[in-house]
Amino acid sequence: MNNIIERLFSLSGRVAIVTGGTSGIGRMIAEGLVAAGAKTYVVSRKADACSTTAQQLSTAGSCIALPGDIGTQAGCQAIAERFRAEGETRLHILVNAAGVTWGAPIRDYPDGAWDKVLSANLKGPFNLTVALLDELEAGSESENPAKVINIGSVHGMFPPEYESYAYAASKAGVHHLTRHLAKTLGPRRIAVNAIAPGPFPSRMMKAMIEQQGDQLASECATGRLGEPDDVAGAAIYLASRAAANVTGVVLPVDGGYGTTR
Repeated sequence: MNNIIERLFSLSGRVAIVTGGTSGIGRMIAEGLVAAGAKTYVVSRKADACSTTAQQLSTAGSCIALPGDIGTQAGCQAIAERFRAEGETRLHILVNAAGVTWGAPIRDYPDGAWDKVLSANLKGPFNLTVALLDELEAGSESENPAKVINIGSVHGMFPPEYESYAYAASKAGVHHLTRHLAKTLGPRRIAVNAIAPGPFPSRMMKAMIEQQGDQLASECATGRLGEPDDVAGAAIYLASRAAANVTGVVLPVDGGYGTTR
């Protein structure tokens, strides 16, 4: 049994990049990938945060800082160039977890919010995937394709209670982009899937959880908020040999939150 688990779920010898890997969902996933054996690069605009996170996660495995900005095409290309400068020629796992949100009443919702949110949440995953396409193709194998894991949201599936129009629309876009990329990149042996988290104790949701944490938990079928192991486990599965024939899937990790909408 242990040999089967090792063969299906171990990420030993794999190389991963996690954007937004210094906080929130991205940090949870990065920690899981490191523990599963992957050499993991964490990306953030803040170089200090990258270095600190890499140092902390390296106690359990291999984690390397890769500072950069996924909000522009040039920024994504620069991240890819820095990755190559590290001597890397193959990428087995790309997790597009970096993201931003913006809330405001509908009459006050600024045009700039759309630009900022869509650039980071939707264009960023596309641009970085394209910038690293050669490395992903080099990292694919006949029995185990390279993996792209995009982080969507349950609020890309149904409208949130609060007014975050650009965020919800961007995450719905991430889900469909995932399906589109899965169709395009499948013949190149690159699997593309998405995780749609529900309420998690992340920086992005900190204020809402402080104000409505108990209510949010009660709205989940499981009666609790998400925990780091929940999303890390989903990411490890999608990144592993166990999911070699899984692509184009949007996987809710929401404790049944979506069933109560």
